[in-house]
Amino acid sequence: MRAAPTILHLDMDAFFAAAEQAAKPSLRGKPVVVGGLGPRGVVATASYEARRFGVHSAMPMGQARRLAPNAAYLVPRFAFYRSISEQVMELLGRLSPLVEPLSLDEAFVDLEAGGLADDGASARGVGERLRADILATTGLTGSVGLAGSKMIAKIASEEAKPDGLVLIEPGTERELLGPRSVRILPGVGPATGEHLRRAGMTTVSDLAEAGEDELVRLLGRAHGASLHRMAQGYDDRPVVAERDAKSVSVEDTFDVDLHDRVRIRTEVERLAERCVARLRASGHSGRTIVLKVRRYDFSTLTRSETLRGPTDDPVVVREAAGRLLEAVDTTGGVRLLGVGVSGLADYTQEDLFAQAEAEAEGERVGASVASSASASGAVAGGSGSTSAAAAGGAVPDESAAGGAAVERRWAPGHDVRHAVHGAGWVQGSGVGRVTVRFEEPWSAPGRVRTFSVDDPELEPSEPLPLVRGECRAGA
Repeated sequence: MRAAPTILHLDMDAFFAAAEQAAKPSLRGKPVVVGGLGPRGVVATASYEARRFGVHSAMPMGQARRLAPNAAYLVPRFAFYRSISEQVMELLGRLSPLVEPLSLDEAFVDLEAGGLADDGASARGVGERLRADILATTGLTGSVGLAGSKMIAKIASEEAKPDGLVLIEPGTERELLGPRSVRILPGVGPATGEHLRRAGMTTVSDLAEAGEDELVRLLGRAHGASLHRMAQGYDDRPVVAERDAKSVSVEDTFDVDLHDRVRIRTEVERLAERCVARLRASGHSGRTIVLKVRRYDFSTLTRSETLRGPTDDPVVVREAAGRLLEAVDTTGGVRLLGVGVSGLADYTQEDLFAQAEAEAEGERVGASVASSASASGAVAGGSGSTSAAAAGGAVPDESAAGGAAVERRWAPGHDVRHAVHGAGWVQGSGVGRVTVRFEEPWSAPGRVRTFSVDDPELEPSEPLPLVRGECRAGA
């Protein structure tokens, strides 16, 4: 615990939805919901206007539509959000060498380590300048909490929402926490909260009064002792600048349960390829291959296999995942599949030998391997998972047999450009038509026009920057 409020917590306000509103003038001030739009989609973020109807993150999309039927429902644009996040994290990096990102829109900053603050007044000044810089750079707002510990700084930023700053002076933590629900403390989720409620503990002051021994009896040594300290306002966790990745994984949830064993195997192989791509991008290899299967009844199984040495070879990972699948009963259907690699290490000499061997094998097999890869790519391109739909853009689908182009799919909210009308975004599509609203972040709300889905003058495009004149990577 610190004597000065020099730990800062930044949380961007309704980040995904706010970014969409900033990019689309016609949606400003209106309810916006971002998430998977399939039957099993969930809400990723809801704008504050949508939250007034009871819509919130992690809610099933079907329930959100019933609560707010007139809201705009959009597919996430993660590359766009990531580019904004990079701008925000760069601003945080100017404040201190100790920045701990928690997600795309949330981070802790140790202001003391940056030499910018040593008391409440200087910390508040840094926080206010940061909020102004974020608004000027991205066009979005963020809320800031300042305190002497990470736990209290996060609580402060939540109280500051939206678009505010709250500073909690060290020494006032117990008074602040006492009347709050136990759910405000880190590590107290629905299950733990219900367990504590049954024991007669609903507020943080109840936990403090119960004593460490009672909490240890209820929750176990580590969790009980930690919770008792936090209930008294103690949190000495440092801001950690970098977190070493422990694993790399990908998973897909399917709109309709998969029953066909061949299709399930194909999806596992596709996931293995994506996992290896992510593994290589992170500069790692791994020893343990993990398969995750969620069945029709929501039961979740995980199986793993540890290799003799670390690898980033897609063939090795794909075959290991396939072997793991053979040990799983998929009778009744599968709703989610995932493939991961853990036990990560930097690239090793073993990896280089594996790559060289694979390349030599490729040269020997030649056209046969190319043909196999082509067939695999055609299958992978036909994924019908919610995750794939959420991450995908408005792109032509030309994977049909014989190379013939089929009807293009346009994701709601994604960017397009028309040869005549300019930049716009997809409002919706169906029955061979796509509706586009033509506007830019800095324009007035634009006109809506409808086209054939295969209109040659309409093409997918990169997102425009939210602030005119700003250059974004990939724009």
